[in-house]
Amino acid sequence: MHDHSPHDLPHDAPPSGAPHPLIARLEAEFGYPRLASAHDVAEFLARPGQHCLFIPGDPRRNLETADAAVILPELRLAFQNAFDCAVIDDAIEAALRERHRALKTPGLLFFRGPDFLGAIEKVRDWSDYLGRVGHILSLEAA
Repeated sequence: MHDHSPHDLPHDAPPSGAPHPLIARLEAEFGYPRLASAHDVAEFLARPGQHCLFIPGDPRRNLETADAAVILPELRLAFQNAFDCAVIDDAIEAALRERHRALKTPGLLFFRGPDFLGAIEKVRDWSDYLGRVGHILSLEAA
């Protein structure tokens, strides 16, 4: 195994602007909607229940993005589908991160209805995810 520089991308890397294959999988295989506007986010969060917004970041610059895209469905399964998920589009990512003070990517932002509960930034150990998500989902909305 060796490191790749940004100039040494594999030939099958998605073209600039195309979604990373593992992020596209969240949409195609798992049915996570892509939210591309504040209206989309508000509409998604207006649904009853708990929600997780996945803020991928730039997968070309942040290798943890692909890991998080694999972890999220497994995390949802571990919590017996206690929350639904959506992928945040690049167009609104920065504003959403700033609004909820979750500045590092990849990020998982958790909500109960429209109420923000908390965030997990960067990739973590599995046990850390289980503890943090369990804690976040047990919180009262701020």
